[in-house]
Amino acid sequence: MSADGSWTTTINTPMGAQTGTLVLTTNSGELSGTMQSPQGEMAITDGKVDGDNLSWTTSITSPMPMNLEFSATVAGDEITGSVKLGAFGNADFKGTRA
Repeated sequence: MSADGSWTTTINTPMGAQTGTLVLTTNSGELSGTMQSPQGEMAITDGKVDGDNLSWTTSITSPMPMNLEFSATVAGDEITGSVKLGAFGNADFKGTRA
């Protein structure tokens, strides 16, 4: 199933659940797009697609600067995975196609 499109997501961070929107585009094994959250809009970098598996990085500046490293799986209209929160460990996230 294609990951292309808009996704409503929730990341379960140490600061509580953070909701946002992912907009994803795939092209020949590459993943691009944006991630919108209460911290603003961030570009997806280093995006990769391998079948239903995705990985990407994004950077935030608030509440403190850090890189977020995502790995996810798309199954139909659901996306699930984990995100490495810099020095704060890993958090689960999930979403549904908007």
